Amino acid sequence: MPFIPHTAEDISAMLQTIGVDNIDALFDEIPDSLRCPSLALEAGMTEIEIGRLMQQRAQEDGLTLNFAGAGAYEHHIPAIVWELATRGEFYSAYTPYQAEASQGTLQLLYEYQSMMTQLTAMDISNASLYDGASALAEAVLMAVRANRKSQSKTILIPRSLHPHYRQVVETLVSKQNIRLLDIDYDPETGVTDMAALSAHQGQDITALVIPQPNFFGALEPVDALVNWAHAQKALVIAVVNPMAMALLKPPGHWNGTGADIACGEAQPLGIPLASGGPYLGFLCCRQALVRQMPGRIIGRTVDLDGQPGYTLTLQAREQHIRRSKATSNICTNQGLLVTAATIHMAVMGAEGLASVAKQSHQNTQALVNAMLTIPGVERVFSGPFFHEAAIKLPKSVASFLRSMGAHNILAGVALDTWYSALADTLLVCATETKTPADIERYLGHMQRMFAAPIACQLTPKT
Repeated sequence: MPFIPHTAEDISAMLQTIGVDNIDALFDEIPDSLRCPSLALEAGMTEIEIGRLMQQRAQEDGLTLNFAGAGAYEHHIPAIVWELATRGEFYSAYTPYQAEASQGTLQLLYEYQSMMTQLTAMDISNASLYDGASALAEAVLMAVRANRKSQSKTILIPRSLHPHYRQVVETLVSKQNIRLLDIDYDPETGVTDMAALSAHQGQDITALVIPQPNFFGALEPVDALVNWAHAQKALVIAVVNPMAMALLKPPGHWNGTGADIACGEAQPLGIPLASGGPYLGFLCCRQALVRQMPGRIIGRTVDLDGQPGYTLTLQAREQHIRRSKATSNICTNQGLLVTAATIHMAVMGAEGLASVAKQSHQNTQALVNAMLTIPGVERVFSGPFFHEAAIKLPKSVASFLRSMGAHNILAGVALDTWYSALADTLLVCATETKTPADIERYLGHMQRMFAAPIACQLTPKT
């Protein structure tokens, strides 16, 4: 519940009613030895520094140091984000079908849409979907409906896309006569293999999916991929990390013409990691495709008095209540998480998001460079990366993760779970929340695990 301040008269009346002279008297049973006279904070500490210090003090019995990414990222979330998002006006807001009673919620959703179009350089955004994986599935269905020149319902999906996304898309569209064809990645660079793509030259392709960055953290040659897809009269579906888009070229500008649809996971925008959820999918597109966009879309207009107003728009009511006639069965949005993401983007601003992206990349580079000082450790893929990287270890990744876990370090994600060719390969990530001391701690434990055993020569008994 939010804190409701009281006046001095209110406090005096309450104290008089319960029969005490002042607030301190309510705690007089606590011994002085257990009281904390001061937090001993250094002057000029930032919010992120204070938040980290408080976490360390509260969890001295074991705070996991997280170097795992793979689609779920630990970023700093300013305190104001969830303090505002969990206010009753947002927390308990109902479906905004009645515009006259839902202007606050509708305006927030409209602002979210506006920010997402700026971040992705796309024309239109909906009011969110369940998560990044289901957003991609909806984007695939949308592409099949929109690309009327294609009759094949064939979608090319790189194997460098997040494996969970590929599984969800398969589950949701495979029974609708849509073909999903895998495109392999280049074993040297980790990005989509143009030679594998050229095998589909001249074929009827409905859409090409392009992840940026991809699951390995590698940066795809997006301009070349968009150029190839549009030459085949195929639509382009971009799957992007919104935090990375604050630094990298957004999908709306790829190859000059831009992607046709952009989607992804908005969890990096103010959503904490919490045992597998919740998540927040976003979906944007070009203006020409707006009639095929699933989910809610909020529009801005003016009323009879010339005042701004907001309402659900561009969709028939069947979209939400008559499944058999709907463009999509997605009929809701992640309202609470959209609220947090909107506040987070507003608080951070363009410069703040770009700064977080830069710091995350620099920390990942520092971590990778430190790991490469250990004999036998090497990068799997050449070329630029963002946010995370695939690292080959000279020993079992499973045993390494267990050993690091014993020291409360979540050291990364094993890639052989999904890629048999990447045995003993670890995907590591370091966001802006990591410090040089954190990286030193990681490296110190890693060095001890990979240290060569010291030969011991016994003197024979005489």
